[in-house]
Amino acid sequence: MVRRVVTGQQNGKSVILLDGEAQGHEFVAVPGFKTTQVWATNPSGVLPHTGGDPVGQSASVLPALNGSRFMIVQFPPDAVTAGPGFDGAAAGAEYANVLPGLAECFEPDGSGFHITDSVDYDIILAGELTLELDDGETRDLRAGDIVIQNGTRHAWRNRSAQPAVMASILLGVPRK
Repeated sequence: MVRRVVTGQQNGKSVILLDGEAQGHEFVAVPGFKTTQVWATNPSGVLPHTGGDPVGQSASVLPALNGSRFMIVQFPPDAVTAGPGFDGAAAGAEYANVLPGLAECFEPDGSGFHITDSVDYDIILAGELTLELDDGETRDLRAGDIVIQNGTRHAWRNRSAQPAVMASILLGVPRK
């Protein structure tokens, strides 16, 4: 569960606008994979925030240019998707439905490699993940480690036997 407390302003005073569980999606086709969209800003957003929940109001879970997205992702061990009963087509369909915009960034070969037009601040909260880049270079990451992902082609691997949890803050930036 991710508790989300959102402040804003009403009648010239700072207030708590939301306090409760951010709704996540536990994937059926990929047991143990869970995404929680925590917050979103759009380029036209202004402060102070006066109410409403911007999560899910966009056709994409990726930020527009100068927008942002904040999500929590739980990765199951790689063994889940390597097993003989794994249905890649069902997983792809569920990704497309739950993660529009992001799902289309993944390469169709099932490698997990993807690229987005964003700078991502990825913070490992629990477990272990391996960052893999397209030149084959890897970095093993543990809770507390932070990756600044600058719009490069990459994949995440969970080679452990336990789930790993990562917080990702994505900032939409232009690509040359």
